[in-house]
Amino acid sequence: MNDKLDILAIGESLIELSANAKMSESACLYKYYGGDALATAISALRMGSKVGFISCVGNDPFKDYLIESWEKEGLDVSGIRFVNEPNGLYIISRPALNEKEVVHYRKKIAPSKLSVDDINEDYIKYADVIYASGVTQSLSPSAGEAVEYAFKFAKENAITTAYDPNYYSTLTTVDDAREAFFRVCEYVDILFMNTKHDTINILEIDSYENIIKKLWDMGISTVVLKSSEEKGYFTGYNGNITFTNFYTTDYVDTTCSGDTFNGGYLHALTHGFTEFEATKFASIVAGLQAKEIGAIKSIPTKEQVYSIYRCNND
Repeated sequence: MNDKLDILAIGESLIELSANAKMSESACLYKYYGGDALATAISALRMGSKVGFISCVGNDPFKDYLIESWEKEGLDVSGIRFVNEPNGLYIISRPALNEKEVVHYRKKIAPSKLSVDDINEDYIKYADVIYASGVTQSLSPSAGEAVEYAFKFAKENAITTAYDPNYYSTLTTVDDAREAFFRVCEYVDILFMNTKHDTINILEIDSYENIIKKLWDMGISTVVLKSSEEKGYFTGYNGNITFTNFYTTDYVDTTCSGDTFNGGYLHALTHGFTEFEATKFASIVAGLQAKEIGAIKSIPTKEQVYSIYRCNND
């Protein structure tokens, strides 16, 4: 690895199989790849960032598809380790606009083998931002230790850290999500939280201003709250809180939209945008992604996003 990275993400990859009809009625499933931290990585990458990914990939028939797809995107895969466990899988169907069926197969999968041994300190030093999520921590105790080690090392070496609890009741418990958050929060510089799932369960606070102030008091300098109730984002930085509307409320599929937002935000922040401008930029990235079917495959291009951002902010 000779080139400096803007962002280095740590997390899982999954095979995505999708359909536009009920699973019971679908004769064909379409293959792609998914994973929350991976979606953040690809989102930043498509906006023009240099991005690396740390994960474990299984030596199964999907291995070559995953690696070749990521290399085609331009993702640095030098942090990938191959293991004998299978790659994870999720199946998603969108039979109607407000209807979604999702099934995950992610027990004892390749990314669960992530450990401290996968955290190469020299690799981390090449990055401006280290990103991980609570989903990564939930893979296994060793994956949780890897995230904590990477964040602690980054903090000690003045490398920015960014984190999203990304709590889902189907993947972990509230107690485990809360414990995972508090294991890393002292090392976090940028925090993304969803007010519908994260803040209410992990912090048990429902006032946006109080949430941000509490997190500031904990030493987290930049906070972005994603609020489906208010249809926008609250960004807290340097004593100021601003609200940014969602780019659109005309959604088709919001799968991984929050992760896509994170990637757009981190790209913008590492490319000269202020903390508040980055939210405006990322809202466009997430909004365009949510107007199409699919998670990572529907993440827009930088040309689409920059064109809209410039038009809206001239």
